[in-house]
Parts: sequence; structure tokens; C-alpha cells
Amino acid sequence: MPAASAATVAGVAERARPGIADRALETLARSWRPLALLVACFAVWWVVSAARLVEPYLVPSPGSTLQVMRDKAGYIWHHGWVTTYETLLGFAIAVAVGVLAAVIMVYSSTVEKTLYPVLLFAQVVPKIAIAPLFIVWLGFGIAPKIVVAVLIAFFPVVISMVTGLKSVDPEMVQLSATMGAGPLQTFVKIRFPASLPHLFSGLKVAVTLAVTGAVVGEFVGANEGLGFVILQANGNLDTPMLFAGLIVMSLIGVVLFLLVEIAEKLLLPWHASRRGDAVTTTY
Repeated sequence: MPAASAATVAGVAERARPGIADRALETLARSWRPLALLVACFAVWWVVSAARLVEPYLVPSPGSTLQVMRDKAGYIWHHGWVTTYETLLGFAIAVAVGVLAAVIMVYSSTVEKTLYPVLLFAQVVPKIAIAPLFIVWLGFGIAPKIVVAVLIAFFPVVISMVTGLKSVDPEMVQLSATMGAGPLQTFVKIRFPASLPHLFSGLKVAVTLAVTGAVVGEFVGANEGLGFVILQANGNLDTPMLFAGLIVMSLIGVVLFLLVEIAEKLLLPWHASRRGDAVTTTY
């Protein structure tokens, strides 16, 4: 007699996996609330500007801001790409160095006790206060902006990775050791995969902070980038351009956050399945 399938086991019912239409409806159900909030904020912005509750040179109208974004699309695109490039490069370096530092800290208590206070001290120091030093040391090129982005994005990567590596079930580690797995095999097969959910939580925070770090570096000294655009607009009292720069900067952060979230779903299907189980109990 053939073995019973999972669907026929007592107390277990198999649920069909959602199709494209079901996933689209689920995405819409999750997205309508933040979209409604954005529309409400836009409406309040429009009412405030249309009723002249605030002077236009302080808060421009949505129409004038969109007009600037349309008329100077090439200008904004160029500076937005510069900031995006600095953000991506700083984020990549922060991830590589942060993951390596976390692995070393987990496997060496001496390194952890030595390095952790230094990381904490570096995190609490305001980056805007030390950014001018990087301009002096590295000049007005792209390097200071990348360094600031790395410093801001580095800490959440390290903390999340350390937490993930330490949250592995000790019994799994002991089981792998009894089965003859070495430290490298245990790390590759057990520790690292188990730490990925924690790591991606830190990556989603770090990628948005990297945008802030790149713009902060541009505030201190730059001749291109969204930080440069915002400073120029502020000095010229060009509030429509200032608001346009802020909107584009926010969009960059949101898009990068969504890309990391998509990567998490693609790389961790087993983790995503916990939020939408295909098999459910009926007890």
C-alpha cells in the first residue's frame, strides 16, 4: 500500500499555493493603507499651499514642485544617480566588512570584547561632526561620501549578523559536530543560513541609512549629488527644487529597501513560507 500523502494525514490539510492573481490581491491589501496615507499627506500639502496658510517661499505647492521635477528632470536625474552610486558602493562595503567583522566576533570572544566597545563608540559619534575630517583627509571626491555611508550603515549589519549567528540552536551545532562536520562545514550549512533572516533585517535598515550617509557627506563638501542640490536650493530659497530633492532622496531609499526585501524573499523562501504556510493543521 502506497504511503499516504501529506494531504491525507490525519489533522493536516494542504492549502493550494496562491497564484499570480491572489498574490496581486494580497499585495494590494497590504499596500492600500500606506498609499492612502501618502494621498492624505499630499492632500494636506495641497490644501495648505492653496489656502496660503504658509508662504510659498516656505512651502511650495505640489504643482510647482512637480513642475520643477519635470522641467529639470535631467539635472535631478544626474545628481540622483550620483547619490545612488555613492549609496550602493557604501552599502556594499558596509555589508562585506560588517559580515566579516561579525563572524570574527562570534568565533573569538577576545575580538568581540575588544571590538564591540569601539563599534559602539563609533556609532554614537555624530557622523555630521566628523564628516569634515574626511573632506580634509580624502578631498572633495566621492571617497568621503562613501566613507560616511559605510560608517552609518556598518553598525546595523554587524549587530544583526552577530545576533543571527548567536541565535543558532546549540543542539544543531552539537549534532553537526557528532556527525563529523568541521567548523567550516557547520558555518556554511547551519550557522550562516540560520543567520540570514536576522542579517536581512539589518540590511533593510542599513540600506536606508546608507542614503542618509551619502547625503550627509554631500552636505559637507560636494559639487554634485542630491545633498549638493538641496544645499544649493536652500541657499537660493528655491523651495520647489529643495522639496524635489527631498522627494527623490526618499524615493531612492524606498526603492533600495524594496529591492532588499525582494532579495530576502527570493533567497529565503523557507523563511517566507512561515508567513504563508502551504500546509496547515486542522486540530
